[in-house]
Parts: sequence; C-alpha cells; structure tokens
Amino acid sequence: MRNRKKIIKRSLWTFAILLIGINVIAIFHAYQFTHFSTDTLLKTKRPEELNMGDKLKTLLFGINNPRPINKLVPKQAYETITLQSNKKIEAWYISAFNKDSAKGTLILFHGYGGNKASMLDKSDIFYAQQYNVMLVDFMGSGGSEGNQTTIGFKEAEEVKTCYDYLVKKGEKNVYLFGTSMGAVAILKAIAEYQIQPKAILLECPFGSMQQTVEARFKNMHAPTFPMARLLVFWGGVQNGFWAFDHNPSEYAKKVHCPALLLYGGQDKNVSREETDAIFKNLSGPKALKIFELAGHENYLSTSYKDEWIRSMQEFLESY
Repeated sequence: MRNRKKIIKRSLWTFAILLIGINVIAIFHAYQFTHFSTDTLLKTKRPEELNMGDKLKTLLFGINNPRPINKLVPKQAYETITLQSNKKIEAWYISAFNKDSAKGTLILFHGYGGNKASMLDKSDIFYAQQYNVMLVDFMGSGGSEGNQTTIGFKEAEEVKTCYDYLVKKGEKNVYLFGTSMGAVAILKAIAEYQIQPKAILLECPFGSMQQTVEARFKNMHAPTFPMARLLVFWGGVQNGFWAFDHNPSEYAKKVHCPALLLYGGQDKNVSREETDAIFKNLSGPKALKIFELAGHENYLSTSYKDEWIRSMQEFLESY
C-alpha cells in the first residue's frame, strides 16, 4: 500500500512538472511569435533550412524575428504620414500621376513579418493603373511604434484608422488590399468597425488563429497537440485578447462589399479548406482566384505575375 502511494505521488509530481514545462515552452513560443527582436542578425530560418539542433532549439524556445525595417522607399514622390491609432503608425501616401483623374485610393497592408516597403512592387502596379496609393506599417514594423504584432487582431483598428483618415480627406473610393495578416486585419476591421470600403482585395488570409498556429507546427513536422492550443492561449493572454475567437472565416460573414480572394494552391501556411470557408462566408459580390503552383508567397515574384496584374485590373474595373 505504501509503495502504491509513492508511485501515485511520483506520477502526480511527474505530470505536474511536465505540465509546467510544456506551458513554459508555450509561453516562450507565444512571446517570440508576437514580439519582434531588435537583433537583426538572428532571424530564424525556414523550417526546411533548419538542421536537427536548430529545429530542437526552435521547438523549445520559439522563432526569432528581427523587427522589420524599411530598406526601400517609393520611386514616386511620396508623403510620409503619421497616424495615431492604438499605436502610432506610419504610412506613405503616393498621389496618382494625374491627380484629377485618379480612380480612387488603394490602402496596402503587409503580412506577418513584413513592412510597407515590401508592398512597393504592388504599389507600382496600382499607381500605373491611375490610383492613389497608401502603404502602411502595422504596429511593430518599419516606422510604426512598438515591437508587438497580434497577427491581425489589434491591427484591425489600424486598418480603420487609415480608412477613416482618407474618408475625412474626402476620398469616396477607398479600396483595401491586404496580404496574409493584412488580409485578416481587413476582414476584422469590416466586421468589427463596420467600415465600408468600395471593394477589398485579399491574398491568402488564414481561417483562424488556431489553424495558422497549427500550420506552423506541421511545417516543422512537429505534433500540434497540445502545444498549438497552448500557444494560442498564451499568445492571447500576453497580448490582451482571447485568441481562440480570432477567426477570419467568421469575420467574412459580415463583409458585404465586393471582394477578390487570391490563394496559392501549394500554400503550406493556409489550407484550401480555410480559403473555401472564407470565400463561402463572404456575403457580397465575390471572386476567387487560385494560382495552382504558388505557395504562401508574393505572387508577383512567380510566373503568375501577369495573371495577378490582370486579375487585379479586371476586378477593380468592375467596381
């Protein structure tokens, strides 16, 4: 009987220590995932580039993401704008080369780990089509305040701030473009703040916070349970929101404006099922464009560049 009690006691202690250890690892992961580092030399490589030692280190302590820095500026004349949102954010505003015949203004929002300079190739295309363009640094990136990112949750308020800024200036035709996290922030901004853009253009948004975290574990060939759920939980706790409710597929149900959704058929970060769920839930006029051989990447850097440009132009001309 005494030996049995000792075994039970040791088992409980072992379980408790294991549970604490797993949560400590999840806390590290969550913080690293949602906070950028000031060390620009220690960016974690892509999963396929890591050796076993690096993979183990990453699994234990999380990724290291240097704070995104804008290393390029627009080749057109531009104005630097600072707006006060939930954080102080910086944007570049480029007027169409013929101001009197501008078709409207496109606001461009970057993805996770990106910045407004990473959107310049897209900006050039919209500028050539006679649109004003506004490129935005989300909080934690480029010229904006802080080192925090919430994967589109709090960034939605920054989308609203930029939209409101243009509306107050008298712009009636405001279009929103977002890639990955930027697309998620747009969906949430429309659902939560009821902003009314003329149309939206979305590249590869994820279906839910849970799904995007699980995808990253799968890319590392690591089991998703229980770490993915713990990471979502602690990431929300550290950043002041309930991350399990961060579901772009649900936000899409409140989107009634025209929407173009783009997806790469080989995307390892976002599944086709997530994309289909978002597209199904979009309530207004909509179109889905699949680039079958592209991944979670800049489609302009692939063989689909001309097709991407044509899709954008046709969609914008329709609305």
